[in-house]
Amino acid sequence: MSDSVSSSKAAAPVAAYSQAVNAGDLTFVSGQIPMDPASGELVSSSIESATAQSLSNVARILEAAGLSLNHVVKATVFLIDSDDYSGMDQTYRTIMPEPFPAREAVFVKGLPKGSRVEISVIAYRNN
Repeated sequence: MSDSVSSSKAAAPVAAYSQAVNAGDLTFVSGQIPMDPASGELVSSSIESATAQSLSNVARILEAAGLSLNHVVKATVFLIDSDDYSGMDQTYRTIMPEPFPAREAVFVKGLPKGSRVEISVIAYRNN
């Protein structure tokens, strides 16, 4: 059995999905694009600012589940441009606590709302 998690402090979903779902000791946070929750506008002036906003949305959703970035055991980063990888990684490593979770970066043709980056995570409650 699972239950939905949501936070008004994070960007609202742009389609039919929950911001996150708890399933036992795991919380699955849906992919977060760099949408500012206050304005609804996409943050895209740089890959660094976009990555920071995506991770901020992830963190706010985790907080609603009673968790933090310290509980993340797996992250998936979607990028539309391989040239953005370095800037994303630099920002990611300044925000995500060590030891870093397992992660992959996947290069895709497009992302919702024309975003440059989207980040989803799995968090473990007993971590």
